[in-house]
Amino acid sequence: MQITNVEVHKITPREGARLRGYASATIDGCFIIKDIKIYEKEDEETGETKLKLQFPNRKSDNKERGYDVAHPLNQETRDMFEEAIISEYNKVEE
Repeated sequence: MQITNVEVHKITPREGARLRGYASATIDGCFIIKDIKIYEKEDEETGETKLKLQFPNRKSDNKERGYDVAHPLNQETRDMFEEAIISEYNKVEE
């Protein structure tokens, strides 16, 4: 599996908000995942702020919990998405 295209849309964050943008990733030129959120999160060990991803999710019928619509099944795949999307995020002008 290869990520063959990434599109990033940066946003101007509201004061105190962690959300920094949205991304779409195309896999093998034939499957796309849209609405991947890019947000800032503080690393608990180092205290350093890093960009992380949140994959698309939906609220359940009872509105108490949400569920993922699409997400990586292992850390290797998550790392591949993070590397591709965050790299593109860093290239895009605001």
